Amino acid sequence: MYEQNSTLGRKFLVAGKGGFNLTHSEDIKLIISRYTPQQFLTKALSRYSNEYLINWFKSIGINMFIGSSKRVYPSAGTKPIQVLKAIENLINSNHVKLNFNHKWIGWKNNQLIFENLKCVKADIVVFSMGGGSWSVTGSNRNWLKIFKEKGIETIPFYPSNCAYNIIWDTSFIEVFEGEPLKNIAIKCKDQIQKGEIVLTKFGIEGNAIYALSPQIRKELNLHQSSEISIDFKPMLTLQNLLDKYINSNQKSITQILLRDLKLSRPQIGLLKTFLSKDKFTNPKCLVNAIKSFKLTIVGVSPLDKAISTVGGVTLHSVDENFQLKQLPNHYCIGEMLDWDAPTGGYLLQACYSMGNYLAEYLNQK
Repeated sequence: MYEQNSTLGRKFLVAGKGGFNLTHSEDIKLIISRYTPQQFLTKALSRYSNEYLINWFKSIGINMFIGSSKRVYPSAGTKPIQVLKAIENLINSNHVKLNFNHKWIGWKNNQLIFENLKCVKADIVVFSMGGGSWSVTGSNRNWLKIFKEKGIETIPFYPSNCAYNIIWDTSFIEVFEGEPLKNIAIKCKDQIQKGEIVLTKFGIEGNAIYALSPQIRKELNLHQSSEISIDFKPMLTLQNLLDKYINSNQKSITQILLRDLKLSRPQIGLLKTFLSKDKFTNPKCLVNAIKSFKLTIVGVSPLDKAISTVGGVTLHSVDENFQLKQLPNHYCIGEMLDWDAPTGGYLLQACYSMGNYLAEYLNQK
Protein backbone atom coordinates (compact mmCIF):
# COMPACT_ATOMS: atom_id res chain seq x y z
CA MET A 1 0.00 0.00 0.00
CA TYR A 2 1.25 3.47 -0.90
CA GLU A 3 0.01 6.41 1.17
CA GLN A 4 0.93 10.04 0.52
CA ASN A 5 0.55 11.03 4.20
CA SER A 6 2.76 9.98 7.09
CA THR A 7 -0.07 7.94 8.65
CA LEU A 8 -3.21 6.11 7.56
CA GLY A 9 -6.78 7.36 7.80
CA ARG A 10 -6.51 11.11 8.38
CA LYS A 11 -9.91 11.68 6.75
CA PHE A 12 -11.35 8.78 8.77
CA LEU A 13 -10.26 10.48 11.99
CA VAL A 14 -11.59 13.91 10.93
CA ALA A 15 -14.96 12.35 10.10
CA GLY A 16 -14.99 10.78 13.55
CA LYS A 17 -14.96 14.19 15.25
CA GLY A 18 -18.44 15.00 13.98
CA GLY A 19 -20.25 11.93 15.32
CA PHE A 20 -18.60 8.61 14.66
CA ASN A 21 -21.33 6.61 12.96
CA LEU A 22 -19.84 3.84 10.81
CA THR A 23 -23.00 2.66 9.04
CA HIS A 24 -26.79 2.70 9.34
CA SER A 25 -29.11 0.02 10.71
CA GLU A 26 -31.82 0.31 8.04
CA ASP A 27 -32.80 -2.68 5.93
CA ILE A 28 -30.27 -3.04 3.11
CA LYS A 29 -32.92 -2.43 0.43
CA LEU A 30 -33.74 0.91 2.02
CA ILE A 31 -30.03 1.73 2.37
CA ILE A 32 -29.50 1.08 -1.34
CA SER A 33 -32.29 3.55 -2.14
CA ARG A 34 -30.30 6.33 -0.44
CA TYR A 35 -27.61 6.36 -3.12
CA THR A 36 -27.45 8.31 -6.36
CA PRO A 37 -27.38 6.48 -8.69
CA GLN A 38 -28.72 3.34 -6.98
CA GLN A 39 -27.88 0.66 -9.51
CA PHE A 40 -24.13 1.32 -9.51
CA LEU A 41 -23.67 0.15 -5.90
CA THR A 42 -26.44 -2.46 -5.65
CA LYS A 43 -24.22 -5.54 -6.09
CA ALA A 44 -21.54 -4.40 -3.67
CA LEU A 45 -24.00 -3.29 -0.99
CA SER A 46 -26.10 -6.45 -1.31
CA ARG A 47 -23.04 -8.69 -1.04
CA TYR A 48 -21.39 -6.73 1.77
CA SER A 49 -24.27 -5.16 3.69
CA ASN A 50 -24.40 -3.13 6.90
CA GLU A 51 -24.97 -6.38 8.83
CA TYR A 52 -21.81 -7.84 7.31
CA LEU A 53 -19.87 -4.70 8.26
CA ILE A 54 -21.09 -4.73 11.87
CA ASN A 55 -20.03 -8.38 12.24
CA TRP A 56 -16.67 -7.62 10.63
CA PHE A 57 -15.98 -4.82 13.11
CA LYS A 58 -16.88 -7.18 15.95
CA SER A 59 -14.38 -9.70 14.56
CA ILE A 60 -11.56 -7.17 14.96
CA GLY A 61 -12.60 -6.19 18.48
CA ILE A 62 -14.86 -3.20 17.78
CA ASN A 63 -18.34 -3.70 19.27
CA MET A 64 -21.18 -1.59 17.94
CA PHE A 65 -24.51 -0.19 19.07
CA ILE A 66 -27.51 1.37 17.30
CA GLY A 67 -28.31 4.92 18.36
CA SER A 68 -31.72 6.57 18.59
CA SER A 69 -31.32 7.83 15.00
CA LYS A 70 -30.72 4.23 13.84
CA ARG A 71 -27.13 5.10 13.04
CA VAL A 72 -24.54 2.55 14.11
CA TYR A 73 -21.66 3.61 16.37
CA PRO A 74 -18.71 1.95 18.10
CA SER A 75 -19.53 1.06 21.71
CA ALA A 76 -19.47 3.90 24.23
CA GLY A 77 -16.00 5.20 24.98
CA THR A 78 -14.43 3.85 21.79
CA LYS A 79 -12.47 6.60 20.06
CA PRO A 80 -11.91 6.92 16.30
CA ILE A 81 -8.18 6.29 16.71
CA GLN A 82 -8.92 2.95 18.40
CA VAL A 83 -11.06 1.85 15.44
CA LEU A 84 -8.39 2.94 12.98
CA LYS A 85 -5.71 1.14 14.99
CA ALA A 86 -7.72 -2.10 14.93
CA ILE A 87 -7.94 -1.84 11.13
CA GLU A 88 -4.23 -1.07 10.81
CA ASN A 89 -3.35 -4.00 13.08
CA LEU A 90 -5.32 -6.29 10.76
CA ILE A 91 -3.45 -4.92 7.73
CA ASN A 92 -0.11 -5.53 9.43
CA SER A 93 -1.10 -9.03 10.54
CA ASN A 94 -1.76 -9.90 6.90
CA HIS A 95 1.86 -8.91 6.10
CA VAL A 96 0.87 -5.95 3.94
CA LYS A 97 3.71 -3.47 3.60
CA LEU A 98 2.67 0.13 4.23
CA ASN A 99 4.71 2.76 2.38
CA PHE A 100 4.07 6.21 3.84
CA ASN A 101 5.01 9.61 2.39
CA HIS A 102 4.64 8.30 -1.16
CA LYS A 103 2.74 10.78 -3.32
CA TRP A 104 1.65 9.30 -6.64
CA ILE A 105 2.23 11.67 -9.58
CA GLY A 106 1.38 9.57 -12.64
CA TRP A 107 2.53 6.85 -15.02
CA LYS A 108 5.69 6.29 -17.03
CA ASN A 109 5.97 3.34 -19.41
CA ASN A 110 2.96 1.81 -17.62
CA GLN A 111 4.74 2.02 -14.28
CA LEU A 112 3.51 4.04 -11.30
CA ILE A 113 5.64 7.06 -10.54
CA PHE A 114 5.90 8.60 -7.07
CA GLU A 115 7.17 12.04 -6.10
CA ASN A 116 10.40 10.61 -4.77
CA LEU A 117 11.07 9.30 -8.32
CA LYS A 118 10.34 5.75 -7.25
CA CYS A 119 8.91 3.60 -10.04
CA VAL A 120 6.62 0.71 -9.21
CA LYS A 121 5.58 -1.99 -11.65
CA ALA A 122 2.37 -3.71 -10.56
CA ASP A 123 0.23 -6.51 -11.93
CA ILE A 124 -2.88 -4.95 -10.37
CA VAL A 125 -3.43 -1.37 -9.20
CA VAL A 126 -6.29 -0.20 -6.94
CA PHE A 127 -6.75 3.55 -6.64
CA SER A 128 -8.57 4.86 -3.57
CA MET A 129 -7.64 8.53 -3.46
CA GLY A 130 -10.78 10.15 -2.16
CA GLY A 131 -12.98 12.99 -3.29
CA GLY A 132 -12.58 16.74 -3.21
CA SER A 133 -13.42 17.72 0.38
CA TRP A 134 -11.22 18.29 3.43
CA SER A 135 -7.96 18.97 1.61
CA VAL A 136 -6.23 19.27 5.00
CA THR A 137 -6.39 15.46 5.17
CA GLY A 138 -4.64 15.04 1.83
CA SER A 139 -7.63 15.12 -0.54
CA ASN A 140 -6.00 17.71 -2.77
CA ARG A 141 -7.67 16.54 -6.01
CA ASN A 142 -4.35 16.60 -7.93
CA TRP A 143 -4.96 13.11 -9.26
CA LEU A 144 -7.97 14.36 -11.23
CA LYS A 145 -5.69 16.20 -13.68
CA ILE A 146 -3.44 13.15 -14.04
CA PHE A 147 -6.38 10.91 -14.88
CA LYS A 148 -7.74 13.45 -17.37
CA GLU A 149 -4.37 13.69 -19.12
CA LYS A 150 -4.39 9.89 -19.39
CA GLY A 151 -7.66 10.12 -21.32
CA ILE A 152 -9.88 8.86 -18.51
CA GLU A 153 -13.19 10.73 -18.40
CA THR A 154 -13.61 12.79 -15.23
CA ILE A 155 -16.02 15.37 -13.85
CA PRO A 156 -14.91 18.34 -11.70
CA PHE A 157 -15.72 17.86 -8.02
CA TYR A 158 -18.81 19.57 -6.62
CA PRO A 159 -19.89 19.98 -2.96
CA SER A 160 -22.43 17.56 -1.49
CA ASN A 161 -23.67 17.21 2.10
CA CYS A 162 -22.78 20.82 2.64
CA ALA A 163 -24.16 24.15 3.82
CA TYR A 164 -26.49 25.91 1.38
CA ASN A 165 -26.57 29.65 0.88
CA ILE A 166 -29.71 31.65 1.65
CA ILE A 167 -29.84 35.44 1.64
CA TRP A 168 -31.32 36.21 5.04
CA ASP A 169 -32.90 39.36 6.38
CA THR A 170 -30.08 40.80 8.47
CA SER A 171 -32.19 41.55 11.53
CA PHE A 172 -33.57 37.99 11.50
CA ILE A 173 -30.25 36.12 11.30
CA GLU A 174 -28.58 38.34 13.90
CA VAL A 175 -31.15 37.02 16.39
CA PHE A 176 -31.45 33.41 15.27
CA GLU A 177 -27.98 32.47 14.00
CA GLY A 178 -27.04 29.00 15.26
CA GLU A 179 -30.62 28.04 16.16
CA PRO A 180 -31.96 24.64 15.03
CA LEU A 181 -35.24 23.82 13.35
CA LYS A 182 -36.09 20.38 14.71
CA ASN A 183 -38.59 17.71 13.67
CA ILE A 184 -39.28 19.29 10.31
CA ALA A 185 -39.71 17.96 6.77
CA ILE A 186 -38.09 19.63 3.75
CA LYS A 187 -39.21 19.15 0.17
CA CYS A 188 -37.22 19.84 -3.00
CA LYS A 189 -38.94 18.87 -6.24
CA ASP A 190 -40.47 15.43 -5.56
CA GLN A 191 -38.19 14.45 -2.67
CA ILE A 192 -39.03 14.91 1.03
CA GLN A 193 -36.63 14.51 3.94
CA LYS A 194 -37.40 14.65 7.65
CA GLY A 195 -34.86 15.73 10.25
CA GLU A 196 -33.41 19.03 11.38
CA ILE A 197 -31.36 21.95 10.11
CA VAL A 198 -29.37 24.76 11.69
CA LEU A 199 -29.67 28.42 10.70
CA THR A 200 -26.33 30.09 9.92
CA LYS A 201 -25.23 33.42 8.49
CA PHE A 202 -24.38 31.58 5.28
CA GLY A 203 -27.73 29.79 5.10
CA ILE A 204 -28.71 26.34 6.38
CA GLU A 205 -27.00 23.05 7.14
CA GLY A 206 -27.96 19.76 8.77
CA ASN A 207 -29.10 16.23 7.98
CA ALA A 208 -32.48 17.19 6.52
CA ILE A 209 -30.93 19.38 3.83
CA TYR A 210 -27.89 17.17 3.21
CA ALA A 211 -30.14 14.33 2.07
CA LEU A 212 -31.63 16.58 -0.62
CA SER A 213 -28.25 17.45 -2.13
CA PRO A 214 -28.85 15.65 -5.50
CA GLN A 215 -32.11 17.53 -6.10
CA ILE A 216 -30.75 20.90 -4.95
CA ARG A 217 -27.59 20.46 -7.02
CA LYS A 218 -29.64 19.75 -10.15
CA GLU A 219 -31.79 22.84 -9.63
CA LEU A 220 -28.79 25.07 -8.97
CA ASN A 221 -27.08 23.85 -12.14
CA LEU A 222 -30.22 24.44 -14.21
CA HIS A 223 -31.56 27.66 -12.70
CA GLN A 224 -28.81 29.06 -10.40
CA SER A 225 -31.31 28.75 -7.54
CA SER A 226 -33.36 26.06 -5.85
CA GLU A 227 -36.65 26.47 -3.99
CA ILE A 228 -37.28 24.33 -0.94
CA SER A 229 -40.45 24.00 1.10
CA ILE A 230 -40.32 23.38 4.86
CA ASP A 231 -43.13 21.73 6.80
CA PHE A 232 -42.70 22.95 10.37
CA LYS A 233 -45.25 20.41 11.66
CA PRO A 234 -45.10 17.24 9.53
CA MET A 235 -47.00 15.21 12.13
CA LEU A 236 -50.07 17.48 11.89
CA THR A 237 -52.37 18.11 8.94
CA LEU A 238 -53.33 21.51 7.67
CA GLN A 239 -56.77 21.09 9.21
CA ASN A 240 -55.29 20.01 12.58
CA LEU A 241 -53.30 23.22 12.73
CA LEU A 242 -56.19 25.40 11.63
CA ASP A 243 -58.49 23.87 14.26
CA LYS A 244 -55.90 24.46 16.98
CA TYR A 245 -55.49 28.05 15.83
CA ILE A 246 -59.22 28.83 15.68
CA ASN A 247 -59.97 27.17 19.04
CA SER A 248 -57.12 28.90 20.86
CA ASN A 249 -57.79 31.12 23.88
CA GLN A 250 -54.52 33.01 23.51
CA LYS A 251 -54.67 36.77 23.01
CA SER A 252 -51.88 37.16 20.44
CA ILE A 253 -50.83 35.32 17.29
CA THR A 254 -47.36 34.76 18.69
CA GLN A 255 -48.78 33.06 21.78
CA ILE A 256 -51.07 30.87 19.64
CA LEU A 257 -48.08 29.75 17.60
CA LEU A 258 -45.94 29.22 20.66
CA ARG A 259 -48.38 27.57 23.05
CA ASP A 260 -51.06 25.90 20.91
CA LEU A 261 -49.23 25.08 17.69
CA LYS A 262 -45.93 24.40 19.55
CA LEU A 263 -43.74 26.26 17.09
CA SER A 264 -40.23 27.22 18.14
CA ARG A 265 -39.16 30.86 18.34
CA PRO A 266 -36.91 30.56 15.24
CA GLN A 267 -39.89 29.18 13.29
CA ILE A 268 -42.07 32.04 14.46
CA GLY A 269 -39.27 34.44 13.57
CA LEU A 270 -39.19 33.06 10.03
CA LEU A 271 -42.94 33.50 9.65
CA LYS A 272 -42.86 37.07 10.96
CA THR A 273 -39.91 38.01 8.76
CA PHE A 274 -40.93 36.45 5.47
CA LEU A 275 -44.72 36.83 5.52
CA SER A 276 -46.52 40.10 4.89
CA LYS A 277 -48.63 41.49 7.72
CA ASP A 278 -51.80 40.53 5.86
CA LYS A 279 -50.72 36.89 5.48
CA PHE A 280 -49.37 36.63 9.04
CA THR A 281 -52.70 37.82 10.46
CA ASN A 282 -54.78 35.59 8.17
CA PRO A 283 -55.22 32.16 9.86
CA LYS A 284 -55.47 30.17 6.61
CA CYS A 285 -52.47 31.90 5.01
CA LEU A 286 -50.44 31.51 8.19
CA VAL A 287 -51.24 27.80 8.58
CA ASN A 288 -50.44 27.23 4.91
CA ALA A 289 -47.04 28.82 5.48
CA ILE A 290 -46.42 26.59 8.51
CA LYS A 291 -47.03 23.52 6.32
CA SER A 292 -45.17 24.86 3.29
CA PHE A 293 -42.67 27.59 4.13
CA LYS A 294 -40.71 28.58 1.02
CA LEU A 295 -37.00 29.44 0.99
CA THR A 296 -34.70 30.00 -1.97
CA ILE A 297 -31.21 28.50 -2.03
CA VAL A 298 -28.78 30.53 -4.16
CA GLY A 299 -25.49 28.69 -3.71
CA VAL A 300 -23.37 26.08 -1.95
CA SER A 301 -20.52 26.16 0.52
CA PRO A 302 -16.92 26.12 -0.77
CA LEU A 303 -15.77 22.68 -1.93
CA ASP A 304 -13.27 22.28 0.89
CA LYS A 305 -15.93 22.80 3.56
CA ALA A 306 -18.28 20.13 2.21
CA ILE A 307 -18.65 16.85 4.11
CA SER A 308 -18.45 14.96 0.83
CA THR A 309 -18.30 15.61 -2.90
CA VAL A 310 -19.61 14.29 -6.19
CA GLY A 311 -17.62 14.18 -9.39
CA GLY A 312 -14.34 12.44 -10.13
CA VAL A 313 -14.11 9.42 -12.42
CA THR A 314 -17.35 8.96 -14.38
CA LEU A 315 -19.19 5.72 -13.66
CA HIS A 316 -19.25 4.62 -17.28
CA SER A 317 -15.43 4.77 -17.22
CA VAL A 318 -15.37 1.66 -14.99
CA ASP A 319 -16.90 -1.79 -15.43
CA GLU A 320 -19.08 -3.66 -12.92
CA ASN A 321 -15.95 -4.62 -10.95
CA PHE A 322 -14.68 -1.00 -10.80
CA GLN A 323 -11.97 -1.64 -13.40
CA LEU A 324 -11.03 1.30 -15.63
CA LYS A 325 -12.14 0.36 -19.12
CA GLN A 326 -9.19 2.18 -20.68
CA LEU A 327 -6.60 0.68 -18.32
CA PRO A 328 -6.89 -3.07 -17.73
CA ASN A 329 -6.00 -4.19 -14.20
CA HIS A 330 -6.42 -0.64 -12.85
CA TYR A 331 -9.36 -0.19 -10.46
CA CYS A 332 -10.99 2.78 -8.70
CA ILE A 333 -13.09 2.63 -5.53
CA GLY A 334 -14.46 5.02 -2.95
CA GLU A 335 -15.24 8.70 -3.19
CA MET A 336 -13.05 9.26 -6.24
CA LEU A 337 -15.95 7.85 -8.31
CA ASP A 338 -18.98 9.98 -9.21
CA TRP A 339 -21.70 8.78 -6.80
CA ASP A 340 -23.55 10.44 -3.96
CA ALA A 341 -25.07 9.56 -0.56
CA PRO A 342 -26.39 11.44 2.49
CA THR A 343 -24.65 11.50 5.84
CA GLY A 344 -25.57 8.92 8.47
CA GLY A 345 -23.08 6.14 7.73
CA TYR A 346 -24.03 5.70 4.07
CA LEU A 347 -20.81 7.18 2.68
CA LEU A 348 -18.56 4.91 4.74
CA GLN A 349 -20.76 1.88 4.14
CA ALA A 350 -20.47 2.25 0.36
CA CYS A 351 -16.68 2.56 0.58
CA TYR A 352 -16.44 -0.58 2.75
CA SER A 353 -18.74 -2.50 0.41
CA MET A 354 -16.83 -1.50 -2.71
CA GLY A 355 -13.53 -2.48 -1.12
CA ASN A 356 -14.79 -5.90 -0.07
CA TYR A 357 -16.50 -6.55 -3.38
CA LEU A 358 -13.34 -5.72 -5.34
CA ALA A 359 -11.15 -7.77 -3.00
CA GLU A 360 -13.35 -10.83 -3.51
CA TYR A 361 -13.24 -10.35 -7.27
CA LEU A 362 -9.45 -9.99 -7.36
CA ASN A 363 -8.93 -13.01 -5.08
CA GLN A 364 -10.87 -15.13 -7.58
CA LYS A 365 -8.91 -13.96 -10.63
